[in-house]
Parts: sequence; C-alpha cells; structure tokens
Amino acid sequence: MSTHSVQAIDVHAHVGRYRGSGSAMLDRFYSGGPEVVLQRARRANTRLTIVSSLRALLPRFGGDPVPGNRETARIVARHSELLQWVVVDPLKPETYRQAEEMLKSAKTAGIKVHPEEHGYPIRRYGRKIFEFAERVGAVVQSHSGEKNSMPEDFLRFASDFPTVNIIISHLGCGWDGDLTHQVRAIVKCRHRNMYTDTSSAKSLTPHLLEWAVGEIGADRILYGTDTPLYFSPMQRARIDNADLPDTAKRLILCGNAEKILRLRLSTKGKKRPSRW
Repeated sequence: MSTHSVQAIDVHAHVGRYRGSGSAMLDRFYSGGPEVVLQRARRANTRLTIVSSLRALLPRFGGDPVPGNRETARIVARHSELLQWVVVDPLKPETYRQAEEMLKSAKTAGIKVHPEEHGYPIRRYGRKIFEFAERVGAVVQSHSGEKNSMPEDFLRFASDFPTVNIIISHLGCGWDGDLTHQVRAIVKCRHRNMYTDTSSAKSLTPHLLEWAVGEIGADRILYGTDTPLYFSPMQRARIDNADLPDTAKRLILCGNAEKILRLRLSTKGKKRPSRW
C-alpha cells in the first residue's frame, strides 16, 4: 500500500517575509504568506502545518519576536489547517511571558527557539529555556547543526528535563558538512525525548533518511518542510519514495507528531487568549 494517501503533519514551516539572503530575488522566493504555505501543503497532502514567524526569527534584519508572534497568532486563528510555534528568545525576557499566555491556546503547538538567528549559544541559555518548557508543559523545537546549536549540546538538557520533548530540527544540517550530528545526538539520548525533522535540504540526500531510520528508528523522525524556504511537495516526495516500509513512513509523516503533540491536537475547542 502506498503512503501517498496519508495526510501528513508538517511540524516545521514558517510564514512571512524572509530577509537576509543577500539577494532581493531570493528573499522574495523564500517568502510566503499563509496562502502560499497552505497551497503547498495541500499539494503535499498535508492536513496540518505548524508555522513560526519569520519576522520573529530574523532580528538582524528588523524582525522582533513579540510582534512576530502576535501577527502569526492572528494568522493561525483564521486557518484551521495551521498551528503555531511561539518563538522564545532568551535575550528578550518578554517572550517568555508572551509564550506562557499563548501556550494556553490550542492553536499554539509549542516553543520555537533559534540560537543562530537570535545570537546566543544553547549551551549557555538552554537551561532557562528548558526550565520554562518543563513548567508550562511545552514541546521545544530548535534550529540545530550550527555552532550555537549543535545537537550534542542539547543532550544535557534532554537528560535533565526528561518530560520535555525536543525536536532538534534539520536532519543532515551541519556547519562542518557532517550530515550525522542530529542522529548521533539522538542515539546518545537517555530518555528518548529527543527527535529530529526532515526540514533540511540535506535530508534529501540519497540514503540519509534510510540510514537515520536504521540508527535511531522511524519513531524519532518527524516530517518538516521549512516552507516557504523550500517546496513542500519535494520534501513529501522524498519520504513517500524512501526505501522504507510504509509503517515507518506513516510514523514520520504523521504518527510521531500525533504522539508528541497529542494534548494540543485534542483540545481544539480552547480559545486563543484575547490579549494576543
């Protein structure tokens, strides 16, 4: 049986205007509002997409997490196929207060952090982030693979906070060209609360996904596209056509997201706090 008919959950997407590529054309290509994101999701047979704000993630280019999160909350409130990662920047304490309120809404899936764009090493600030995530019961998604966010640096926090699920994003991403960082970190995770997603272009590398499943199991990998920076149907096709059993593909496409986000997905009746 083919998995093409399986409705996926994209756990790693964005919404908004991209800045910083160095090219006005590329910035335009990498940008996309909810209409673009949802059009691609439908082409990739995706029933739910979890987005974070590009405005919230790009402070070097005029972005700001607080208005970016607020703007994205208004967007996801209008679209049943969208949920939100609320962006937390530990250098901006007000983002913790905002996130705590926004996490009361069923439209907020968890916390997004980006040590590279926000300019801090996860080694130094991770404990505060994970203490907060533990207190509010939130999943954490983080950029990973570059100097401020090496997957191995998350291991101490995954160990010290076993009830917090962490998605170290971008399978195959490594500033040094090493495609194995995410997998090697997950192998060492004691409490099985560390995951990765397929949102890196490197995840398209032949054999990488199959090798990763062999090393850590399909139950530690989630479908993510990084749209609008990438084209969602391309990322989906890599999984549908992988040399893996359908049971493994289903876990990656939706089963794992349903498991670790089950409380959020089962409380759709909750209302978004009016102050945001």
